[in-house]
Amino acid sequence: MPDNAAELNNVTLIFSDTNGDPVLAVDDVSLTVPKGQFLAIVGPSGCGKTTILNMLSGLIHSTLGDVVKNGEIVTGPSMDVGYMLARSALFPWRTARRNVEMPMEIRGVSKAERRRRADELLDMVKLGDFKNKFPSQLSQGMRQRVAIARTLAIEPKLWLLDEPFSALDAQTRITVQNEFLRLWENSGSTVILVTHDLAEAVLLADRVVVMTARPGRIKLDQVIDIPRPRQVDDLIDDEHFMQLEAKIWKELRDELV
Repeated sequence: MPDNAAELNNVTLIFSDTNGDPVLAVDDVSLTVPKGQFLAIVGPSGCGKTTILNMLSGLIHSTLGDVVKNGEIVTGPSMDVGYMLARSALFPWRTARRNVEMPMEIRGVSKAERRRRADELLDMVKLGDFKNKFPSQLSQGMRQRVAIARTLAIEPKLWLLDEPFSALDAQTRITVQNEFLRLWENSGSTVILVTHDLAEAVLLADRVVVMTARPGRIKLDQVIDIPRPRQVDDLIDDEHFMQLEAKIWKELRDELV
């Protein structure tokens, strides 16, 4: 079995703009993510961070180079990848439980089993008492926790997270980040997080990659040697955390326009 969950091998992506002119979005990027690692990607807007997630998910294809997941070249979407966005994207006509059940329903899991598993997952994210509530009856933080439970329902080997906590207020964000870390640390899954929040990247990840302004290239690949398990709110004033954040910011600030 391959030891790497994801690989980009000399990957380049060129797309056409609204005038039909070619745009070099990602240029000759090589990146290896071992199984079980939490990787964060930071960089200026438009540098190709989300493009990398979309290539790994199979939603788009590279122009040059290979995108590899669990030892196999990615040719399209698969059910072993969980993709979370900034907004929870819950179905408003489904209750919390029914939203969590949805991916299992697609897979043909029996009604009794998917209900049992949905209830278990909602208990894990501390929403067991809200399983029959609709998204409109939940706070943004609660909706995002339902989205986490829904992603866990497919038991993903690879999590792709695109600014999943950015829509939350500061206090709720810390709560949901801590809850996500707790669930991930017990899962053995691999996480690739795209974020504009440097503190979030350092607090959560094992490793932070900094990308250049478009065309996106890797400028820095920094190991985050903060012991686990971590409690986000306990690290905010930690000196080593602040040193790592300052080092990453030094590399990133020159890329901002």
